[in-house]
This record gives sequence, C-alpha cells and structure tokens, in this order.
Amino acid sequence: MTVQFLLTALVVVLIPGTGVIYTLAIALGQGTRASIAAALGCTLGIVPHLLAATLGLAAVLHASALLFQMVKFAGVAYLLYLAWQALKSGGALSVEGNPTTQSSWRIARRGALINILNPKLSVFFLALLPPFLSGNPAAATVEMLGLGAVFMGLTFVVFVLYGVFAATARARVLSSQIAMRWLNRSFAALFAALGLRLALEKG
Repeated sequence: MTVQFLLTALVVVLIPGTGVIYTLAIALGQGTRASIAAALGCTLGIVPHLLAATLGLAAVLHASALLFQMVKFAGVAYLLYLAWQALKSGGALSVEGNPTTQSSWRIARRGALINILNPKLSVFFLALLPPFLSGNPAAATVEMLGLGAVFMGLTFVVFVLYGVFAATARARVLSSQIAMRWLNRSFAALFAALGLRLALEKG
C-alpha cells in the first residue's frame, strides 16, 4: 500500500459523481440514516466491477462492443428513471416536507444499481489498480482485492460525510417550497445529464 495510491483514490472518490449526487438527494430528502444506506449501497455496487477487473472480465467487457453497449444503455435508462423520480411528486428521490418513508434496503439497492450498471467502472479499476501492484504475479490477485477494498472503504467514508453534511442543511431546505422545487429540478437535471454522458461514452 502506497501513499500515492491513497491520495489518488481519495481524489477520485472526492470528485462528485452519480453516487455522490444520489447520496446528497437521499440525505436532503430523508436525513442522515437514509444517506448512510445510500452510501453503503453505492459502495457495494463497486464489488462486481472490482471482481471483474481482478478476474480479467473488464478486458472482455471493453473488447465486446455489444456487451458494453447493453450494460451502458441499461445504466442510461436507470439514470433517466432516477431523474423522473426526482421530479415526480412523492418520487423516491424528491425532496419534500413529508417524504415517503423508504426502507434502508431499497435505498441501498438503488445506490448499488447506480454503480453496477456503469460499465466504465470495470475498465476504470483495470486502469487504476495495476500501477500500484508490487509486480509479483503470484500476489497480484490478493493485492488487487486489497487495493479495491481500501478504495471501497474511502468511498463509504467520503459518501457518508457528504450525506451528513447535506442532512444538516435539510431543515432549512424543507422550510422553503422554492428551495425544494429547485433542488428537485436540479437533481433531475444532473441525473439526466449523467445519463446523457454515459450514453455518449465509448467502450
């Protein structure tokens, strides 16, 4: 484990992406506990991609244009669905004064799907982790899993911090109908934009 990897992973995790936006939306809509479930789900959604990179499946995904496109457009459809849920009154991601109570399991599952349906993550891990390996082929698998576990740990901690920060502002947001309306529109626009960006990604 190197300091360079920790710093690289931390910078990557800190950059707001789909998972961060989802966690913030849940935190503002339902509070701290729900945001922790969202952070956990987003973190668990990394596991399939980490395993794919470790087992070499990411290379197959990258090489197969059809498979990549299938996973990619499933992800696009899901992000557009989340955009609709942010705009829809009573939707799963809408910020409202009296939000619909959701189970931690449903919140976490939705967060996991956000990452699972992003095929770029497998390729990302295949590019990120190898430069930090020791060079010993016999230890490569264990080292990849170890680095991936550290990355997941950083992801969970940072996402929880994002969620707690957003939850502290929740009371002020809920006291303003205008703020809630614009937040819902903003989250919807962000998810739609992320879906469009994913649709334009090339394998």
